[in-house]
Parts: sequence; C-alpha cells; structure tokens
Amino acid sequence: MAGTPTPSQTVGPFFGHALPYPEGPWAVPEDHPDAIELRGRVLDGAGAPVPDALLEICQPGIFGRCPTDPEGRYVFRTARPATYISMLVFARGLLKPVWTRVYLDADDPFLATLDEPRRATLVARLEDGFYRFDVRLQGAGETVFLAV
Repeated sequence: MAGTPTPSQTVGPFFGHALPYPEGPWAVPEDHPDAIELRGRVLDGAGAPVPDALLEICQPGIFGRCPTDPEGRYVFRTARPATYISMLVFARGLLKPVWTRVYLDADDPFLATLDEPRRATLVARLEDGFYRFDVRLQGAGETVFLAV
C-alpha cells in the first residue's frame, strides 16, 4: 500500500563491518596542540559490555567514529572542547541512536540543572593522561541522554 509507513527497526549489529573507517577514532592529529584522548566502555543495563556498538563524536569542524571492541571499549583522539563533545551511540536493541554530551569540566550551567548522580554521568574523569567516559545504556547509573 503506497504511503503507508513501515515500523521502526532496531539498529545494528551491522556497524562492525559497514560504517567504521581506519581514521575514524583519530579526529585530530596526534601533534594537535589541544589533542586529548577520550576512552571508555559502552555497557548494558546489567553492566555487561556492548561489543558491537558504534559511537560518533562531533564538535565544530571535528568528527570521529569508533566501534567498540569485544569488551565494549572505545577510544577517540579529539580536540579539547570549548564546552562539551556531542556523542551519538548506536547499539543493538535501540530503535534510534541516543545522544549525550561529554563534559571535561563539571562547571556548566546545563549540568547545574541536574542532580549530582545524573550530572556525574555526563562528566569524563581524568585518568593517567586520558579522559574516561563510560556510557551506560540503562539501569543504575544510566547515562543522561538528550532529546534531539
């Protein structure tokens, strides 16, 4: 029947071979003056790693894409943001990708509107020279996701 919309389908797990590209995680050169490394894991509601998620980051003039490994880990090299890094997460079981923000500094007017446990899910922690940002798709400590 023409004009009848089809129902939504869940995304993935086809990302591991269709969308990543070799330079994807390396959004800026290693010698970029404001280069930072952002690492983390994507976890499901039970705290188990999501081995076939795909993450995209975006800042003005900067784009990166990275699949997760079998332990749900990802890594990006990007520039230190003026305020935050936008992150899209594609994963099996999601009807649409989810959008969040990665803040390196907790001193932000938007973050001030959230209670402490939710605010903490948007702030990356500095660990051994890199920033760690884990994404929890649901359950305890679920990352704050924003409507686009």
